[in-house]
Amino acid sequence: MYYARPLGRLVGELEKLPGVGPKTAQRLAFHILSVTSDEARLLAESILDVKANIHFCASCHNFTDQDVCEICRDPRRSPDVICVVAEPRDVIAMEKTNEFRGVYHVLQGVISPMDGITADDLTVRHLLQRIQEHRPTELILATNPTVEGETTAMYLSSVLKPLGVKVTRIAHGLPVGGDLDYADQATLIKALEWRREF
Repeated sequence: MYYARPLGRLVGELEKLPGVGPKTAQRLAFHILSVTSDEARLLAESILDVKANIHFCASCHNFTDQDVCEICRDPRRSPDVICVVAEPRDVIAMEKTNEFRGVYHVLQGVISPMDGITADDLTVRHLLQRIQEHRPTELILATNPTVEGETTAMYLSSVLKPLGVKVTRIAHGLPVGGDLDYADQATLIKALEWRREF
């Protein structure tokens, strides 16, 4: 009611974005108003371009603008080790470490009975096909340490171990530089469970 109709519509649409509340939506809308028409057009075109040209990789289900993503096509990557993650943004987090030289498989979510999401809603069937075709030596389960992430990891482990492939889980626990007295009980339990010889 306080905005001109087009501005109100823009604020309303921006509020629908995750993590954007009314104040941030208003700030973004006023910023868009302050940029040049060319800058606003570039923003609008980039949104339309993403919607038109980004889809899932035929191999790993990560986001790509080609049939097979750059990571899957990279000959320096080892197809013997597959890191299984829940979402495409998890691939980015793993890549930022510059440590992992295998390939990925994106599940497109996690098992969540409360939300009606089962293993059939994920890309598990495609993962099983990849394993049968390429026979990797190791699968690293890198889902988040949430109830849903743990449920998904346990389900995958039960399905994958009978196939004769080594299944590992990323460690969980205290962050580097963290203090024990600030850690919650669940984090400390995980840190103890995933301890290793020093």
